[in-house]
Amino acid sequence: MAEKSESLAQTVASWPARVKNYIQELQLEMRRVTWPSWKQVRATTGVVLVCVFAFAAYFWVVDLILTSTLTRLYLALTK
Repeated sequence: MAEKSESLAQTVASWPARVKNYIQELQLEMRRVTWPSWKQVRATTGVVLVCVFAFAAYFWVVDLILTSTLTRLYLALTK
């Protein structure tokens, strides 16, 4: 039991140093990031929006077809 309390105490005591190390590594990594230009951001956002609306239209059409087909099948089987 004493080993567990010692390891817990060590973990708690090392927490500030680990947080400081994490923040330093995070800052270093963020300096290495290559950020996109505003033109690239607009272009990729446009592509994403077009794709979202294209998929939405596709699934809407598929939903209409399936709903119509299943409704007709249900009505044919319940007569």
